[in-house]
Amino acid sequence: MATVAQPRTKESVAPDPARNLALELVRATEAAAINCSRYMGFGDKNQVDGAAVDAMRPVLGSVRMNGIVVIGEGEKDEAPMLFNGERVGDGSGPEWDIAVDPVDGTTLTAKSLPDAVSIIGVSARGTMFSPGPAVYMQKLVVPAEAAAAVDLDAPIADNLAKIAEATDRAVSELTVCILDRPRHAELVTAIRSAGARIRFLLDGDVAGAIMAASPLTAGVDLLVGVGGTPEGVLAACALRCLGGEMFGRLIARDEDERAAILDAGFDLDRVLTTTDLVSGDNVFFAATGVTDGALLRGVRFESHRIVTQSLSMRSRSGTIRLIEGRHDPERSFLVNP
Repeated sequence: MATVAQPRTKESVAPDPARNLALELVRATEAAAINCSRYMGFGDKNQVDGAAVDAMRPVLGSVRMNGIVVIGEGEKDEAPMLFNGERVGDGSGPEWDIAVDPVDGTTLTAKSLPDAVSIIGVSARGTMFSPGPAVYMQKLVVPAEAAAAVDLDAPIADNLAKIAEATDRAVSELTVCILDRPRHAELVTAIRSAGARIRFLLDGDVAGAIMAASPLTAGVDLLVGVGGTPEGVLAACALRCLGGEMFGRLIARDEDERAAILDAGFDLDRVLTTTDLVSGDNVFFAATGVTDGALLRGVRFESHRIVTQSLSMRSRSGTIRLIEGRHDPERSFLVNP
C-alpha cells in the first residue's frame, strides 16, 4: 500500500540550518524602499514612514518564520510603526528576534537627501538586546583589525592613532563618520585637530556603522558619537555578519530618563560590545537603498521597471551579497503589496 504523505503543520516545520533567511528578508526591504521612495522630496517624514511600513508588513507576513519584533520603529517619533512585541512572519518554525527600521532616514527621504536605507536584522529568540527606555547610546565602530586597539573612554585622538597603527596608515588618511549634530561639536573639533577627515551623516547612523566595517565600501574607517540605541542594535546585526566591532554605552538625556533606565535594570557605566547587543551565532541582515548613498544606490524608476540595490548577509556562513533587483511594476508583488 502506498504511503500518503501528511501535510506539514506549522508546528511540524523543522528549522533548516542551511536556509538563508536574509535572502527572503530582502523582499521586505525592497518593498518598503520602493513604496516610500515614491514620496521622496515631499517633505513629510511620517508619510515616508507610513508608506514603508504599509509595504513591508504584508511581505514580512508571507515569510516562513515566527518572528517577534524586539527593535521596532516609530515609537520615538510617534510615527507609524512595526511595534515592539508584534509578531511577524507566517508563524512557522522556531522563534526569532526581529530588529526593523522600514526607513533609517525618514527625514533624508522626505528631503531627497542621501543615505536612507530600509533595514531588517534577525537573530534567534532571546539573543537581541532590548534597550527599554534608553533612546540614545554612545558609539564607537571600528574595523576588525582595530577592535583590540581602541577604548571607548579614550580621547578620540588616541583612538585615531591606534586605528592608524593597526591599519598601517597615517591619521591624516583616516575618515571618521559622525552624525552632524550640535552635541558633537567638541568631538568634531578634536577629530579635526588630530588631522583626520570627517564624513558627516545628516540622519540615521546604521549605514555609517556598516561603512566603518564593510569590505564592500571604501572611504570610512570608524564611526563615533551619540546615536539611537535601536539603530545600534540594527548595526550590531550587520556587524555580526561583516566583522568589525561596536563599543557602546547607554546615555540618559535627563534625570527622569536616567531614573527610568536604572529602574529597568540597566547599567549606565557598562560598555556594550557587538555580541552584547546581538549574541546569536546565526544572524541575518538585509538592507535596501532608498535614496542614493555611499553604501547603496537608491530606488530608480525607469521605463517599465523599478531598480533596487540591496545588501544580504548571514553571520554563520559569512556570505555577503550585493543584489540588484529589477521589478516589473505591472507584475511584481513587491511594488503592488
